[in-house]
Amino acid sequence: DESGLNRRNIVDNRVHCCLYFISPYGRGLKPIDIKFMKSLHDKVNIVPVIAKADTLTKAEVQRIKTRVLEEIEENNIRIYQFPECDSDEDEDFVEMNKDLKESLPFAVVGSNTFIVKEGNRVIGRQYPWGVVEVENPQHSDFTKLRNMLIRTHMQDLKEVTRDVHYENFRSQKLSHSTNTSMNESSSTTATTTTKAGDETDKILREKDEELKKMKRMVEQLTKQQQMLTALQK
Repeated sequence: DESGLNRRNIVDNRVHCCLYFISPYGRGLKPIDIKFMKSLHDKVNIVPVIAKADTLTKAEVQRIKTRVLEEIEENNIRIYQFPECDSDEDEDFVEMNKDLKESLPFAVVGSNTFIVKEGNRVIGRQYPWGVVEVENPQHSDFTKLRNMLIRTHMQDLKEVTRDVHYENFRSQKLSHSTNTSMNESSSTTATTTTKAGDETDKILREKDEELKKMKRMVEQLTKQQQMLTALQK
């Protein structure tokens, strides 16, 4: 189906986004992070995320974000790029898109515990010095990441997967398939040529044997004729 026209009936099981979690303790990317991200960046949209952001101060979060982006650029790692907004886009969307760009990599806090804070139930973590709220933009980029994934940029993620990553993958596979077919064809031609050469050698040997046999018969007939001529004299 991939090399034909029946592509609309294929079930789309493609992964449109990979959230790559970065340790907050290393103060940057580890060699394994660089290697792994480079092995993925031409296959899927990578969105870098700093895990356990509640273990860092605001200044430390900003420093590690800057360091991670510098290392991503130094190592030519291609992460998901937010699209540029058109001049006629809604101002609120333009501002939000700009804010999302500046938030990369997202620093998030995770929790599945509800805590009562000032009479309200919030998802967060309780510490002796206070509560870290998962959905509080002052504490975590979780809401920005969630909105980006399921509200504002889901369609763009799918389009990048379809138009960039998948088409590149498809071109490579078709090219590999074509090269394999050509190699098999060349191998078959070489085998056929070898067989044809063997058949020709066999025929030539048989002809040579026939010529030698005829030569021996002629020599025998000549000797017999010479003997009869001698007897008649």
